[in-house]
Amino acid sequence: MFRDLITSEQELRDLFGEPSEVALKKEKSALNETMRRFIAASPFVLLATSSPDGRCDVSPKGDAPGFVAVLDDTHLAIPDRIGNNRVDGHQNVLANGHVGLIFLIPGREDTLRVNGTACLTRAPELLQSMAVQGKPPKLAIGVEVQECFMHCAKAFKRSRLWQADPWPTTVTAPSMAEILMETVKPAGMTLADMEQRLEEGYKTRMY
Repeated sequence: MFRDLITSEQELRDLFGEPSEVALKKEKSALNETMRRFIAASPFVLLATSSPDGRCDVSPKGDAPGFVAVLDDTHLAIPDRIGNNRVDGHQNVLANGHVGLIFLIPGREDTLRVNGTACLTRAPELLQSMAVQGKPPKLAIGVEVQECFMHCAKAFKRSRLWQADPWPTTVTAPSMAEILMETVKPAGMTLADMEQRLEEGYKTRMY
């Protein structure tokens, strides 16, 4: 299927060259004050995990800006709200603690990347501090920071992600309900039934 493969680091360097001084020096092993402020303004983070045999998972986490707690310069805590109970990422964390995070802020085209090791915690005082509408999360994902750096805006500029003018006026991509009906094929359920089930879940199972 794929041809002309790159199979060595030297081939990569021959193709891309060496990174700039700024690209090398921007990486830090602890959060600085500006990075902490960025996290405090972020309502959305992508959490990437991997199992020991290489099965990967990227899970979106979102809430009010600053929902990820910065405990100190090298420790973060991410509340785990109600989801679909597959716990793919949680199982990866148990088996292989290495994680990668990308923090986003709506309208901002640069992102903050954090790599480190993770654990799953049920510490009552921490979970209670993350309660929303009186409901604490079942657990939090603790992250010990090993690498952190800002990522440039090129991908967002190329995709024009935050620019509303090129967004389609009509949505042509299939909805989640349509995709679930195609893949799950639930017996006795119509597309309207699936749409209603999803909508009720969003109304009643957010926290």
